[in-house]
Amino acid sequence: MALPLKITVLAAFVLLTACRSDPISFHTLTPAQPGASRNGADIAIESISVPPQVDRAQIVIRQGNSGVAILETDWWSATLADELRGALIDQLSSGVGQQRASVRIDVQRFDSIPGQYALIDVKWRVRPLGAEDAALLTCRSVLQTPSGPSIEELVTAQQNNVKRLAAQITQAATAARNCPSSG
Repeated sequence: MALPLKITVLAAFVLLTACRSDPISFHTLTPAQPGASRNGADIAIESISVPPQVDRAQIVIRQGNSGVAILETDWWSATLADELRGALIDQLSSGVGQQRASVRIDVQRFDSIPGQYALIDVKWRVRPLGAEDAALLTCRSVLQTPSGPSIEELVTAQQNNVKRLAAQITQAATAARNCPSSG
């Protein structure tokens, strides 16, 4: 009687270990350090759009010229649009609560290639609060940061792109009133 019990326990153990999956790692576009661009400008985000191919909780990376991979064990802490919104709010908010402008963000491309680079291509429109449509400033930023081979390094590169985007939006909204050079 002991032998069938041992076989049953062994079979259950084998089945349970076969069903085990790798743990999921969660990542964020908001860096651990507070936004460096907190210079007294509060810019409200009206809307953010992200290509549907990458707007998911799982991190999507490019493979070769035409392929993508949806990573099953590396996820954003929210959908990409929500992650981007949270990271930009962190960078565009001074904490004083006096909003001076609003921005609409339309992400054209969000490419992540481990071992090569992270790229974000964004069209954005900024307007001083209460201003007419004539005061609307439409710009485009294409930001690329080199990346190491790990997903952590890729996320850090995208965090850098978001910081640079926030700095460009802040510059256009508060000072220059013209589009900063992309890069």
